[in-house]
Amino acid sequence: MIIDAHAHLWFHVDTTVNGQPIRPIPTNRSRSLFFGEERQMLPPFMTDGQNTAERFLSNMDYAQVSAAVITQEFIDGLQNDYLQTVSQEYPERFFVFGMPEWRQPDYYQGALSLIAKGFRGIKIPAARLPEHFLEEDEFRKVLWLMEGNDIILGIELMDGDAQTGMMEELIADFPRLKVVIGHFGMVTRPGWMSQIRLARHKNVFVESGGITWLFNDEFYPFPSAIRAIKEAADEVGWEKLMWGSDYPRTITAITYRMSYDFVTKSRELTDHEKQLFLCDNARQFFGFGNLVELPYIKNMSE
Repeated sequence: MIIDAHAHLWFHVDTTVNGQPIRPIPTNRSRSLFFGEERQMLPPFMTDGQNTAERFLSNMDYAQVSAAVITQEFIDGLQNDYLQTVSQEYPERFFVFGMPEWRQPDYYQGALSLIAKGFRGIKIPAARLPEHFLEEDEFRKVLWLMEGNDIILGIELMDGDAQTGMMEELIADFPRLKVVIGHFGMVTRPGWMSQIRLARHKNVFVESGGITWLFNDEFYPFPSAIRAIKEAADEVGWEKLMWGSDYPRTITAITYRMSYDFVTKSRELTDHEKQLFLCDNARQFFGFGNLVELPYIKNMSE
């Protein structure tokens, strides 16, 4: 069985990041105006701009992915209301991160509200915030609240080691806080291993969401991604790494199954390593219970 530790859902995207609009293009709803450029945000058959749970479940069932972790990002717009509904409707299939509006001064109250609504994880795209945001007293208050309520922190850091020193301090000050580092430390950027090394701490894990995007120039079957995964495992252990797809943006280039089967088909990894990376670590970290077993369904073309 397989668990996807990094995916996105949204019902509608219409937001602004750093003063730049991100919204669907009316004449082609699978594309978006993205920081002033036209981008293929969704696979071209998703013509209504909606990246829904039901569509993802169809992809998951087809690819035999039992469960997924739904994260958030500023470029999606805040999706808390929709994701709360998703979590209530499909509790066995999805772990959902809430996200306060970190760019507003009352974000502590936002985090408090999300926890009261039942979110078990809080996400912060720290790479899109001021470099020293993590040192704010208000942010430390949020972490204190999260640690006391057993809430998982999902975080994506600036490239390299720009924020890893600050994270080391926070991890030391909040030793019971569970933390997951996103995008495999931005593995193709200089200094990425400094983020991976954060997982030497007991409650810190790393997920590989977007790794196929980061190695897109090389393309399938992503041999350099396999080497990077092995290098990270040598550094922190296989028990600290989790697979993530970064669905749906990555499946504009490859299929959803391709986003993980470069791992399952690799001859450089053992079956035990694959099992930890693709399922067991995420199952334990996010607390998934009974996972749905999905049979292989033969294609019409086979």
